[in-house]
Amino acid sequence: MSFSASASFIAGSALSAVGVVTIIKTRRKAEILFAMIPLLFGIQQITEGLIWLSFRLDALWLNATMTYAYSLFSHVLWPIFVPLSVGLLEAVPWRKKALSIFQFMGIAVGVYFLYFIVKFPITSQVVNKSIIYNSPHFYIIPVMIFYFAATCISSFFSSHKIINVFGITALLSAAVV
Repeated sequence: MSFSASASFIAGSALSAVGVVTIIKTRRKAEILFAMIPLLFGIQQITEGLIWLSFRLDALWLNATMTYAYSLFSHVLWPIFVPLSVGLLEAVPWRKKALSIFQFMGIAVGVYFLYFIVKFPITSQVVNKSIIYNSPHFYIIPVMIFYFAATCISSFFSSHKIINVFGITALLSAAVV
């Protein structure tokens, strides 16, 4: 929600509330990680709201801290977490095997981005009423292909229709953004 602090805080609060309810409604331990996705995304959006406030308050320490926190969510957590959470729910052997390939891709992408987050400074700035994150890394097209494969396409290999819908929604959202 790179539109404003209030949009980020509203979206973050709503997603966090949905996430808590989703976690409470889980019936098996294997469902918990997937159920956590809205809560974690809500926390990510609240982090972005704090980045917006850091610009308004001219709080450099808050901006730097929240920019790194946001980048850890967006660049490291999601490519690892999504295929792992989808894989834990899968019972069909060939699908589980396919999902393990996406888990490997996600770990590789997450570690790749983590290296650059640690090695180089990440900054954020407002451009045309949106937050732009400047995070240097190389091989952007192949890495982003693996990123979207891990975070979106992996859901297409699930035998659960709701997870397929999640993957389609995530892919469409990424295309719009």
